[in-house]
Amino acid sequence: MPELPEVEVTRQSFADRIAGAHIESIHMGKPLRWPVGHDVDTLTGWRVGEVLRRGKYLWLPLSNSKGRQGGLLIHLGMSGSLAFGHQLAPTGIHDHFEMITNRGTLRLTDPRRFGAVIWGESMQSGVPGKLLAGLGLEPFDVELTGAYLHERLKGRKVAIKQALLVGDIVVGAGNIYACEALFRAGIDPRLAAGKLSKPRCEKLVQEIQGVLRQAVALGGSSLKDFKNAHGAQGHFQLSTQVYGRESQPCRICSTPIKRITQGQRSTFFCPSCQKR
Repeated sequence: MPELPEVEVTRQSFADRIAGAHIESIHMGKPLRWPVGHDVDTLTGWRVGEVLRRGKYLWLPLSNSKGRQGGLLIHLGMSGSLAFGHQLAPTGIHDHFEMITNRGTLRLTDPRRFGAVIWGESMQSGVPGKLLAGLGLEPFDVELTGAYLHERLKGRKVAIKQALLVGDIVVGAGNIYACEALFRAGIDPRLAAGKLSKPRCEKLVQEIQGVLRQAVALGGSSLKDFKNAHGAQGHFQLSTQVYGRESQPCRICSTPIKRITQGQRSTFFCPSCQKR
């Protein structure tokens, strides 16, 4: 599943090229996870603004000559990807959204159709508002501190790895990146979230930010078929310390990396370097 780094890399790969474009037509394929909620034919002529990201969602702000504003909230789902350009390949059976503009065509390819393209008057209203309302802080928000994390984790008995994946405290620490951040912070993923001390929370915030910065710089992770809007794959998966390295020696202490299942997701960690 594309996580925050992959979504941010996707945004960066086409945002500057589509900003200011005017919509010529929009074509929808098979139904996605949620309906668009708007007659897309009425968006012809609308102008695309600066593409934003909130968590794993992209927001394409739109406006028309009469001063009306709105936008399209895009989610890549489990296996979706966006492409943008003037000469895309012919439309395939897994292409379910295509927005043709005077600067190129934006296309969503989603084999499993868990993604979505949803209209909203703003990011705070309608269906987009409901989907975004429960999200935690962005990972690079100045309000995300060790003290904030410690306060939000108080009383939580769930394992820290699972607490990070919920996304109601901080967004972006998806499965790969949570495993890596916890390793770098030296925290056992099975530790009850509410038992983290303030110093360990501070360290964890730093490592979450560091892992995500590195992942974005490396183009995200392409474990299966992720590509950015240029068609390029990411390379973070080549530098992981624990994720996907079950039974391989830890790069720090040589102890075999262990894999367990938490909340139906695979967790990878070093039983020596990561402490409860």
